[in-house]
Amino acid sequence: MDFNDLLPYLVGVPVLAAGVAAAVRLRRRPTDTPPTDTPPADTPAAGSPPAAGAQAAGTAVADRPAAPADAGPAAPDEGPDGATDLLEVPEDLATPPLETPAPTAGRLRRLRERLARSGSPLGTRLLGVLSRDQLTEDDWDELEETLLLADVGAGPTDELIQALRTRVRVEGLRDGEQARAVLREQLLALVDPSLDRTLHTTPSTGEDGARVPAVVLVVGVNGTGKTTTVGKLARVLVADGSSVVLGAADTFRAAAADQLETWGSRVGVPTVRSDRDGADPAAVAFDAVRAGVRDGADVVLVDTAGRLQNKAGLMDELGKITRVITRTAPLSEVLLVLDATTGQNGLNQARVFGEVAGVTGIVLTKLDGTAKGGIVVAVQRELGVPVKLVGLGEGPDDLAPFDPEAFVDGLLQS
Repeated sequence: MDFNDLLPYLVGVPVLAAGVAAAVRLRRRPTDTPPTDTPPADTPAAGSPPAAGAQAAGTAVADRPAAPADAGPAAPDEGPDGATDLLEVPEDLATPPLETPAPTAGRLRRLRERLARSGSPLGTRLLGVLSRDQLTEDDWDELEETLLLADVGAGPTDELIQALRTRVRVEGLRDGEQARAVLREQLLALVDPSLDRTLHTTPSTGEDGARVPAVVLVVGVNGTGKTTTVGKLARVLVADGSSVVLGAADTFRAAAADQLETWGSRVGVPTVRSDRDGADPAAVAFDAVRAGVRDGADVVLVDTAGRLQNKAGLMDELGKITRVITRTAPLSEVLLVLDATTGQNGLNQARVFGEVAGVTGIVLTKLDGTAKGGIVVAVQRELGVPVKLVGLGEGPDDLAPFDPEAFVDGLLQS
């Protein structure tokens, strides 16, 4: 058989293959995604106006997407032969339910329990010395050293020692219970229960009579748990029935906005953030407050960058954020976040931010049973402002309003 005889067969094979391929494509077509030039229904076509309530260029509100209330099950795809292919959404892509934060009442009891389990180093040592039959000068020196190691500070330590000496000389200490009562009274006086520890988060009324949200500016050095504290504070406010908007104005730390957005999404709180790193923090803060006003939120929480390498730069940045925010709403609180375990370094940070930001309250993180409880006294004396919130651990609801009596009782538990 020569070449001319084989030619019809050689031509027929590709034609047959093409026919088989076409049949396969026709059979599979219902489950394939058809090409289209039409944009998705939720994507605006080029040149269309922005949706109502859209943010200014450079920022966006990130919130948990919600399906329409009247949306029914998706219609199945139907093939040419009447067969249907049901498309199932994987469980890991389904929107998780919103979390319900624990109520804030009684949270500080956890601190008392932790202090009791850990032996309450500060209270145990103080009571151990005061309960001795005869107090010598060495005993008083031991008391002083214990207080200084607990970061109470030189001034408050001297005040407490002198007060205890007077009480012991006048009244005497007959037993451990009397020693505990005297020590509780003097420690409580140092912590100062008379300070106003109210967290001011009530919306106000502007000059034009419009309702404006309370604006809380959160400052502090990166690494103290500042962004995490903002997320936990949002949970505290949601648990108390407030509506919240978060502003991710820490635009210089990688993933700070992502971290804050994650915290907010867990409790249905929107986050206003920049679409790029290094954006102007004041612009983000302004857009967050504007979103809070537009949405009728009760509180706007603004997270800021914490960089102490250049004090002048920090002052300029925080000053600009404050000026921009107050064009729309007054600042209700400026909260300074400090790590309770940093001791004197934390006090240095407090001095800088006190000069720069006009701090109105302190949040102490990692106050979870260590011997550093005296920082409460020292930082209040340093800034002249109260500790308003304390972080008790790593859990999402381990942020509690500070209660002086519960704190001192926790120190003295054995």
